[in-house]
Amino acid sequence: MKIALGSDHAGYELKEKIKQLLTTEGFEYEDFGALSTESVDYPDFAHPTAEAVENKSCDFGIVICGSGQGVNMTANKHAGIRSALCWMTDIAELSRKHNDANILALPARFIATEYAFEIVKVFLNTPFEGDRHQKRINKIACS
Repeated sequence: MKIALGSDHAGYELKEKIKQLLTTEGFEYEDFGALSTESVDYPDFAHPTAEAVENKSCDFGIVICGSGQGVNMTANKHAGIRSALCWMTDIAELSRKHNDANILALPARFIATEYAFEIVKVFLNTPFEGDRHQKRINKIACS
């Protein structure tokens, strides 16, 4: 399984730690930046991350900024993307089970690294339940 990663400057350090976790857990990844803690614009990294999931060159994505909101909003502008802002493992689990979320948005300034790791693991290892949830997902797209 291949994971697309993108962050702004506020999410850079957490992204780098998540790369180590993904390697340890046996996942491949593609890093779309940022490449440092120097101030950048989050859409410049959230868009290519979402595009990689949208065009299926990556199975899932993880986007990170200070609050998680900006990268989440940006990713959700893409057709077929269901990005979920998660700050608890329960939300990550339900986002996968019920919403078939394919991008995880994390708020780097509001969660501890160890807890972010738990959220990532839950998100990547929870299957979509399908069934009654699929008909709801089919109603999300506007076009």
